[in-house]
Amino acid sequence: MPANPNLSSVAFLIADSARAAMLMALADGRAKPAGELAYAAGVTAQTASSHLAKLLAGGLIKVEAEGRHRYYRLAGPQVAQALEILASIAPAGGVRVKPRGREAERLRLARCCYDHLAGQVGVAVTQGLQAHGYLQAAPEKQFVVTPKGVAWFGRAGLDVAAIMPTRRGLARQCLDWTERQHHFAGPLGVQFLRLLCARGWMRRGQESRRIEVTPAGWIWLKQEFGMDPPCPM
Repeated sequence: MPANPNLSSVAFLIADSARAAMLMALADGRAKPAGELAYAAGVTAQTASSHLAKLLAGGLIKVEAEGRHRYYRLAGPQVAQALEILASIAPAGGVRVKPRGREAERLRLARCCYDHLAGQVGVAVTQGLQAHGYLQAAPEKQFVVTPKGVAWFGRAGLDVAAIMPTRRGLARQCLDWTERQHHFAGPLGVQFLRLLCARGWMRRGQESRRIEVTPAGWIWLKQEFGMDPPCPM
């Protein structure tokens, strides 16, 4: 630890109420876009951009690009710990979040992200595959399919060896825009969603990106990953 850490620069960044609100909005560990952080702080997009640049330069947050979109998250657990300590001695307050409508909630549950499964179901399936040792996170935002994973996908009806990887690999990490966590994409993600629909476990909407999980699909998700359907909305 440096003999004289520059506490004043960190304190300056956190002391601004808008920047503090942005940091607290990120305290749940999920990545968020600038627009959502601007709303949480009650500032304009231009003002939010300026604050985010200062937080990035100060090392309190980091940014992740996913296509045309940029998502921000805390730079590390030490930042979250500092915020928790400060929050414990600060007056109580809430984080501003936009209310969600019924269709938005349905899209959040399960939807197509381009051509693969996303939303709460997509993230939960990805986390389940990792927990069972079927997928492993790898550098360059990749997922590696383990031998156990090859066997599992095969039992489900998907021949992993027959899927042609792209230059970005067979399976990659894609940041989910509602859950701010990764689901899996790439050629494996495309074929997996096609398999789920072919098996009658999921149905793609005709005029929306929303995906409906069928009763048989929820039974399968429960058996494989312990997932239960949400309460009726």
